Amino acid sequence: MSVGVLSVTLLAPLCGVVAILCTPSRATNWIRRIASTATLVSLLCAVWLCTHYDRIIGGFQYLERVAWLPHLGISYSLGIDGINLVLVLLHALCAYTGVLISYAITERVKEYYCFYLLLITGVFGVFLSLDLFFFYFFYEMAVIPMFPLIGIWGSHATPFSKEYATMKLTLYLTAGAVVALIGLLALYHFTGLRTFHLSTLHEYLIHHPLPVATQRWVFACLLVGFGVIAPMWPLHSWSPIGHAAAPSAVSMLHAGVLMKLGSYAIIRLGLTLLPEGAKFWLPMVATLCLFNILYGGWVAMAQKDAKFIIGYSSSSHMGYVLLGIATLTPLGLDGAVLLMFAHGLMTALGFALVGHIYDQTHTRLIHEWGGLGQQVPFVATAFVFMTMASSGLPGFANFVAEVLIFLGAWQQYKLQAMLAVFGVVITAVYMLRMVRTACFGPLNLTWTHLVDARTWFQRWPYLLLISTLLLFGFWPGFLVSTIDRAARPLIAHVTGDDSSSRMVTFEPQDSERSTLNSDL
Repeated sequence: MSVGVLSVTLLAPLCGVVAILCTPSRATNWIRRIASTATLVSLLCAVWLCTHYDRIIGGFQYLERVAWLPHLGISYSLGIDGINLVLVLLHALCAYTGVLISYAITERVKEYYCFYLLLITGVFGVFLSLDLFFFYFFYEMAVIPMFPLIGIWGSHATPFSKEYATMKLTLYLTAGAVVALIGLLALYHFTGLRTFHLSTLHEYLIHHPLPVATQRWVFACLLVGFGVIAPMWPLHSWSPIGHAAAPSAVSMLHAGVLMKLGSYAIIRLGLTLLPEGAKFWLPMVATLCLFNILYGGWVAMAQKDAKFIIGYSSSSHMGYVLLGIATLTPLGLDGAVLLMFAHGLMTALGFALVGHIYDQTHTRLIHEWGGLGQQVPFVATAFVFMTMASSGLPGFANFVAEVLIFLGAWQQYKLQAMLAVFGVVITAVYMLRMVRTACFGPLNLTWTHLVDARTWFQRWPYLLLISTLLLFGFWPGFLVSTIDRAARPLIAHVTGDDSSSRMVTFEPQDSERSTLNSDL
């Protein structure tokens, strides 16, 4: 096998780690350039994949597979379809902008970028792997670097110390990973195929499904194990504390991408391999996610720390993602994946902006900021854009995603759909209040020394994230049709309804418009 574009996307950050290890610690400028170049390569590959993926053929494309331990059925296997392709693009954008934001790190720069690039590599591996062994390996690879990144370079999340935050995060995610591992090993054992390859297991289980009782408890293991990182209520309490304690760039990946690993694993593994288990447990998830949406929103309203507000907001928005998955409808799943993409960019933007202000003020209490729009107009303007995206304003990709989720939920769970709509109102309340308190009104004279993002290099990460949100807010069809090409066969596989497999391409042809209208 020749090295393909997927391997380049995955291994570029890892090559950056090797190059940084060979660079003297005092050469901080070169270390930063290596990190930014490595993530830029992954971003360019992700953009190339999005523009060259054949949405008509669909399915997994650009497959790469090399036997690693054949006697155990373990292979290095990569592939993309419409679902993980969108998430790879999300991660590439967050990783690249996160590295640029990390230029503010001045302590132990070499070690920081090594751990940060290892985290990036792990997340790429989870999204791209088609082998359950490597899926789990990269999952752990993504979780472990969080411990030193928060414990060493983090800040205290009052009233919690960074040591408390990083320990709680590590214990929760590790415990969840162990529970998920039980489910993965059960799949390996009960199929009897002696292979971890996802496609092989899927093909076998179509014709030889596991007993319903077995599917239910194995799916429960995956749901709980990966639900911790989703984060699904009541397993969510580690997440906001971790957001608040992490350095800005790590918070960007933590909330922007790492939280999506759980939802992606439920889609990729749970729905694909255990359809009866999914049909049994997802109605319960449709109810639990309301606690994410409503309780998370109410707690965010009570916060005064900007990072805690965005952190609890992220838990609330992940409730919409879980609701979209639980609907088991193409519209709901399309909206869930699109919201993972849109929310990832929005929350990465939010944490980057808070980090810019915190680095100069050394406080995240919004009532202590005040009138920052007069002192740092560009950052304040970007803050307003982030607020509008989080509130689901039309013109941003978040709006399209939430509408699709509500339409899908209305088909299956009308009560949950009606209650979930109130979450949008709650989000608007605390987000608008935060931006009003922080950016408008009289300027707090304490902050007259603040410096705005003045150069194009400083503004570029924010502009990239905002422009991407607006691009797919006004042109959502490109991503939605890509996701839909993978979502519909998957939903048809779970529900057994062949009519769900009809693809909606969201292109301007009249015939495809009629298909969309009939589904809506």
